[in-house]
Amino acid sequence: MNFYNEVKSLVKVNIRDYGMYIALFFIMLTFSIMTDGLFMSSRNISNLLDATGYIAVLAVGMTLVIVIRHIDLSVGFAAGFLGAITAILLTKAGVPFYITIPIILVLGIVVGLFNGVLVARFGIPSFVASLAGMLIFRGALLQVTEKTGTIIIDDDHFNAIGNGFIPSIIEVNGLHLLSLILGLLCIGLYIYSEFSNRASKLKYQFEVVSNKVFTLKLVFVSAIIAYITWILAGYNGFSWTVVIMLVVVAAYHFLTSNTVLGRHIYAVGSNPEAAHLSGISVKKITYIVFGSMGMLSALSGILFTARLQSATTTAGTLFELDAIAAAYVGGVSAAGGVGKVTGAVIGAIVMASLTSGMNLMGVGISYQYMIRGAILALAVIFDVMTRKKRG
Repeated sequence: MNFYNEVKSLVKVNIRDYGMYIALFFIMLTFSIMTDGLFMSSRNISNLLDATGYIAVLAVGMTLVIVIRHIDLSVGFAAGFLGAITAILLTKAGVPFYITIPIILVLGIVVGLFNGVLVARFGIPSFVASLAGMLIFRGALLQVTEKTGTIIIDDDHFNAIGNGFIPSIIEVNGLHLLSLILGLLCIGLYIYSEFSNRASKLKYQFEVVSNKVFTLKLVFVSAIIAYITWILAGYNGFSWTVVIMLVVVAAYHFLTSNTVLGRHIYAVGSNPEAAHLSGISVKKITYIVFGSMGMLSALSGILFTARLQSATTTAGTLFELDAIAAAYVGGVSAAGGVGKVTGAVIGAIVMASLTSGMNLMGVGISYQYMIRGAILALAVIFDVMTRKKRG
């Protein structure tokens, strides 16, 4: 098989994994041409990634929830409610931000476990359990914000999480040095991860792509990371929001790809009955995944509240739908057992890119909703068709 045919076959076999990257590339290329390069400007890319952060964090958790064949509709207003509690602790209680954040993350775990108990212990369908949670947290958000309507946060350190950038140390030809170093570190970690996975597959005599195709993949992805790094380094560098998003993705990618817990999560999603018979505690996995979802909801609430520098009565509205859309566009399967956290983040960026590009082109909000809905429908159709082909 020659090089071209091997690449074609690789893309065809792994279309679920590569399709979203191809789609993102063409979306960015299209909007760049139609906006005369404005879409790919440093300012717009920086704003786009910052606006993606709180949804991408939710999408990572939602991916694992969908992988184990459940759904969580409460994450949006849970994020809004926990963001409001964050604001209250910072302003009215006077709690320092470095103590407030761990408290909110722990509260998030408790919130997630609330849904997990309803689903795993009482057997309530996750749709119904999380719908109940959504209504509860919606009411709780209104309750804690009803007197002031909006809680303004004056803590500069906390607000920097949503609006600040990592220090540049020094600038090299107008580029932020620390951002360049971070970008190189991301490339290094990506290459190490790919070599590690390849070595593991070879060890157990699994089929791997040729060295040429493997090298092409490394160069292509590394070039994309380098280009985004160069764009951001030429503006204000990496924002704290992007750094937090990268840490979350790296941690969950490692968890799902290189740990026993990760393998158990996908085993439960693929076949809960078989997983149970093989000794895996399906209830325990359900608790862990929903607890994780709650923690990421809390983190999302923190990022959103810091970005607005305030807590509002409408915070969290439709967050859950954006997270679900990002997960499906990113390649998660409605049938369970399939989906990557890296894909969820790419899905979030795809949806944010559509919104950003259409805003730059002056597309009406009504058309934007219809186009985003069509993209989501296409993603689910794509999932169904690829599962049929595999079957």
